[in-house]
Amino acid sequence: MPNKFNIAICQMNVINSKSENLKKAVAMIEASGKSKADIVVLPEMFNCPYDNKKFSEYAEHAHHSETIDKISETARKLKMYVIAGSIPEIERNRIYNSCFVFNRKGEVIGRHRKLHLFDIDIKGEIKFTESEILTAGEEITVIDTEFCKIGIAICYDIRFPELFRLMALKGAKLMVVPGAFNMTTGPAHWETLIRARAIDNQVYIAAASPARDENSSYRAYGNSMVADPWGTVTARADAGECIIFSDIDLLQVEKVRRELPLLKHRRVDIYLLEEMKRYAPLP
Repeated sequence: MPNKFNIAICQMNVINSKSENLKKAVAMIEASGKSKADIVVLPEMFNCPYDNKKFSEYAEHAHHSETIDKISETARKLKMYVIAGSIPEIERNRIYNSCFVFNRKGEVIGRHRKLHLFDIDIKGEIKFTESEILTAGEEITVIDTEFCKIGIAICYDIRFPELFRLMALKGAKLMVVPGAFNMTTGPAHWETLIRARAIDNQVYIAAASPARDENSSYRAYGNSMVADPWGTVTARADAGECIIFSDIDLLQVEKVRRELPLLKHRRVDIYLLEEMKRYAPLP
C-alpha cells in the first residue's frame, strides 16, 4: 500500500445542461489524469444545477444512468479512481443526493447518500429546503481502496462532527466532501469546518465545490480545498473553474496521531456514542 498519492479536485462550472456538464466533467478528469492524479473528485451536483426544481428533472436510476455510465467509462479508460461528487439519484420514487465512487476498472465500489438535508432559513440571506424534494440517506460510508480507507460525506454532512469521528473510527484516513456552500455560509464557515474536521480526527479532508456562477439562482462559494491532519490547507481554489492538486501523505497521518494522540485520549469510560460501540477503538 503506497504511503503517498495525489488527489485532484475539479471545481467545475455547472450549467443547466446535463450533456454539457458531463462533457466538462470528463474533460476535467482527463486533465487530472494528464497531471498524474491518482484520485479525482467532482463537486456536489456536478451534472445538475443546485436547485430543488431541477433535482427531479435530472434524477437518474443507478442502474440506468447516463452519468454513471459516462464516469465509469472514463475511470476505466484512464485507470483512475473517481469520486463522482454527487447527482440526484432516484429509487422507488425517492430522490437522494448521492455520491458514487469508481475504481480503476470503472466499477462502482461505494455510494454515499447525503445523511443531513440542507433545510435552512437565514433571515435576509438564504432559504433552502432540500427535504421538499430529497430523502436523507441512512448509512455511514467508508470505502476500501489500494491507498487507504476513504470516508465520504456530502456538504451539510460536514457540520456534524459525530459522523466524521465515526468514519475515523472505521479507519478512514482521507475524507472527501463534495459540497456546494453558498455565499452566506461559505465565507463564514467553509474553511473553518474543513480544517476543524481534519484536526478533530487527524485526517486529510478534501472538499470539492462547484465554481461560482454569479448569474445562478444559487451561487456556490467555490474555494475547494484540502486540509492535512494538522489543519494546514495544502491546496485551495478561488471562485472560478479550475483543478487543484494535493499530495496525500499517510505517514503524516501517523506522525500527527503519534505526536498528539488525541484519538487514544478519548474518555470512552465517560462518553461514548451508541453507534461507536460497533467499532474497535483505535490503537
